[in-house]
Amino acid sequence: MRIIKAEDYYSMSRMAANIISAQIIMKPRCVLGLATGSTPLGIYSQLIEWYKKGDLDFSEVTSINLDEYKGLSGDNDQSYRYFMNTNFFDYINILKENTYVPNGLEEDSEKACREYNQIILQSGGVDLQLLGLGNNGHIGFNEPGEAFEKETHCVKLAESTVKANARFFADESLVPKEAYTMGIKSIMQAKKIVIVVNGEGKADIVKQAFFGPVTPKIPASVLQLHNDVTLVGDQEALKYIEGL
Repeated sequence: MRIIKAEDYYSMSRMAANIISAQIIMKPRCVLGLATGSTPLGIYSQLIEWYKKGDLDFSEVTSINLDEYKGLSGDNDQSYRYFMNTNFFDYINILKENTYVPNGLEEDSEKACREYNQIILQSGGVDLQLLGLGNNGHIGFNEPGEAFEKETHCVKLAESTVKANARFFADESLVPKEAYTMGIKSIMQAKKIVIVVNGEGKADIVKQAFFGPVTPKIPASVLQLHNDVTLVGDQEALKYIEGL
């Protein structure tokens, strides 16, 4: 695992965006695995800026998002499809038909997961997967459990995750309790992984996930077994990592 220590959130975002932009330049027809949440927002802003300056071209890029709330339509302002459109896709020249997010309105969980697995397979696999890190060690919506979930699955969200996401909703009762998420096997099959973390609140879980035992109780710990992972974090998030 390669660890990059950034001074602050802005620097962290720029460093991670640099890695993603290099991937696009080296392979214009690449497949990007993308994440939502507050942490990647700075990355998307930086990529948009470089696109507007003419430094990046997304016209041949395919994107596959990690997850989507079950029960939300793509035009719901709390859905992850809406998040990606309004924070990234609407501002670059990526073809919307080449951007994939799980179908939150598919009530048949097995069908939704089967179809998304097929999309990942048909894409030829993810070249670069962007990840955030949950307070309980989740990646995507792969929550702590007794085993590593393999492929796309429907997950009951942990109470801590629901509470963490409640800030995006008018009321905690409105936060969906289930989501479709890419599984650990799918994430681990990405050729390259970039995980971004910021803030003192993530310092403990960073140390547990990347310097503790590999265990499904901390899903992100499995990334220790991947051969090309870059962790980009600010000083606060990496403060318990010695030697940086």
